[in-house]
Amino acid sequence: MIFEDARSFRDTQSMGFVGRILRRMHIDAVLLSSLLIICAFGLIVLYSAGGQQVDMVIRQGMRFGVAMLALLFVAQLPPGLLRLWSPWVYLSGVLLLLIVLVSGDIGQGARRWLDLGFIRFQPSEIMKLAMPMMAAWYLHERPLPPDTRHVFVLLAIIIAPTVLIALQPDLGTALLIAASGLFVVLLAGLRLHLIAAMAGMVALGAPALWYFMHDYQRQRVLTFLNPERDPLGAGYHIIQSKIAIGSGGVFGKGWLNGSQSQLEFLPEPDTDFIFAVMGEEFGLLGLLGLLGIYIFIVSRGMFIASQGQDTYSRLLAGSISLTFFVYVFVNAGMVTGLLPVVGVPLPLISYGGTAIVTLMAGFGILMSVHTHRKLLSR
Repeated sequence: MIFEDARSFRDTQSMGFVGRILRRMHIDAVLLSSLLIICAFGLIVLYSAGGQQVDMVIRQGMRFGVAMLALLFVAQLPPGLLRLWSPWVYLSGVLLLLIVLVSGDIGQGARRWLDLGFIRFQPSEIMKLAMPMMAAWYLHERPLPPDTRHVFVLLAIIIAPTVLIALQPDLGTALLIAASGLFVVLLAGLRLHLIAAMAGMVALGAPALWYFMHDYQRQRVLTFLNPERDPLGAGYHIIQSKIAIGSGGVFGKGWLNGSQSQLEFLPEPDTDFIFAVMGEEFGLLGLLGLLGIYIFIVSRGMFIASQGQDTYSRLLAGSISLTFFVYVFVNAGMVTGLLPVVGVPLPLISYGGTAIVTLMAGFGILMSVHTHRKLLSR
């Protein structure tokens, strides 16, 4: 028997005015508070990393506002409605990716953007949500763990947009989108022999991936293995990043006092390498504090996933949470030299627009899963 009346009344009585408003708006206060802390800290760091340009901070704040509106809108949509839309969102995203390959705008040597006149955006950002939505939709009414046939169908769903994005070329985003789909498969309880088979396929495909890489992508891998081989060229970014983080020590040099970023030794300090700016100015303790909040957000997301009402909700929420973790892991790893540089921004900290809106829409899905769930009595 489904009940909400008695418990909802008691919960509402125990909450304050703000709590009741957030509940009616389908907002998880714990998750929202954590996200707002990250966003506020991001604006503080961006002011320093961006050369103390107030207009840059204002633009980023406006993007945060748009992203919050996206979060609020998506949070109102029940998971059942999201499930119905999933295949259409996925197919629309694939179609837009095909259009990009044919007539997309070229920027920074890559064809990734569509210009509609009133807005310019990257369709690959849509796939960051469409991919896990589609994979979760496919598994929703099928027995778990999935058998071999269903796994191959899921791999086809994952590979198609991943290849289209890799051809732009945008290897970092392609890997993130592939990961979001694979997380759905793993969370569905994939059997051990299928995991081993997939790992073997990846290992066998590695040489082919190297062959299809662009020259600059191969250079990034070689630089990762030995950045000192070209300290003033390909290895310059990672060497300066390590110097910035190391010079910050435990407590940091203080806000606005980082020599590597303020004297412009550190490339791209407001985007890909903003983590290094934080390490120099706020030190090891500052980085650990930020990572702690990130881990808390991921943990909250996984808790929400465990409370999901159906298979679709659990798989989708779990994939979004783990993909957010991959964002943080990859950016921190490449800035510290533990991973090759792939151009993945630090979520909610790096300067940018479309990625922030996509991230917040994903958290809106988490809040929808959490606040639209029904409580079942025993």
